[in-house]
Amino acid sequence: MHDVIVIGGGPAGSYTARRLAEKGHSVLVLEKNTGAGQKLCCTGIVGQECVDTFKIDDKVILRQANSATLYSPTGNKIHLRRPEPQAVILNRPAFDKSMMERAKQAGADYRFNSKVTGAAVNRDCTTVTVADGDKIQARAIVVASGFAPGLNKKLGLGEYKDYAAGAQAEVTAPGLKEVEVYFGAMAPGFFCWLVPTTKDKARAGLLAHTEAVPLLKKWLKQLEEQGKIKSSDVQTHYGGVPLKPPTRTYGERVVAVGDAAGQVKPTTGGGIYYGLIGAEIAANVLHRALEDDDLTAKRLAGYEKAWRRKLGGELRTGYWARKFFERLNEGQIDQLFKMIKSGGIDEALLKAKDISFDWHSKTIKSLLKYKIIKAPFGIDRKS
Repeated sequence: MHDVIVIGGGPAGSYTARRLAEKGHSVLVLEKNTGAGQKLCCTGIVGQECVDTFKIDDKVILRQANSATLYSPTGNKIHLRRPEPQAVILNRPAFDKSMMERAKQAGADYRFNSKVTGAAVNRDCTTVTVADGDKIQARAIVVASGFAPGLNKKLGLGEYKDYAAGAQAEVTAPGLKEVEVYFGAMAPGFFCWLVPTTKDKARAGLLAHTEAVPLLKKWLKQLEEQGKIKSSDVQTHYGGVPLKPPTRTYGERVVAVGDAAGQVKPTTGGGIYYGLIGAEIAANVLHRALEDDDLTAKRLAGYEKAWRRKLGGELRTGYWARKFFERLNEGQIDQLFKMIKSGGIDEALLKAKDISFDWHSKTIKSLLKYKIIKAPFGIDRKS
């Protein structure tokens, strides 16, 4: 019997597996796909802090990013640029494979083509059932399968309190030099992105509460008509994005990490960095619980307390900003752009040294200090 079964071989799952294996535990990773690196709806942008903290290999970085242009519904622009790189764009398949290889080197085992169809917690162990009918036992389970409402519910973790859908495609975009972000009817309440990757190639995608793929196809046609991309006839990929965590992220012999735990920035839907932070905390808590042979819900509750101490404030402030933005109409978004430009707020934020790509609450709170922003929208809440 394994010490831990990790369900999902993405970054959070592989990192959890690696850290547990390094601590001497027997770990099996179950991945539904034929190999690691097959998640194609992730933009793959992470901040430089994430790169440094988790020592991401330069070989899986496609390019650095130090600038972006934001477009309002009527085409007003805000250009953001800093001299030093703020983020990197990952080769997502290569990144996932790199994380898997490091976990394997630490001693973790992987089993591919193993879609989990059932999971149960017994008094002395857990049992995971895969699609071929095989039943595998372990002392504990880590749910790292991404947006996983069905599996979470089976394991007593409850339901996601809010979520969206992300859709993305690889496109040919000659001349695209920096990240571009578009707001408006093409992604109601959210935004679209064009992210350059390799020569003439880019990732085009959007977030939406519903109809993400049809909205993306419509926007791609618009980009083609504008000459921004060569063709809109491209394959699209989509997936769920939690905007709030599920009811809880632990149970008897179970913890959830990454997207499965809702460790995702509500402002942008980015989950790699927060997921890795959650994975580190999960591995530490599970290691001690396994050593003490105490995998009760009461013991594993320490995992949720720990990750919420680290990320909870960011998630709460980001979610408040997310819901505020969703209420804005196109005219109000345009007004917001004009206020930021005319008030020099964009330049002030760029000069602020404590404004971070990964920690959005400081940016949100800085914006709320400006009366020119608060007054027209009736914002009187202290974030």
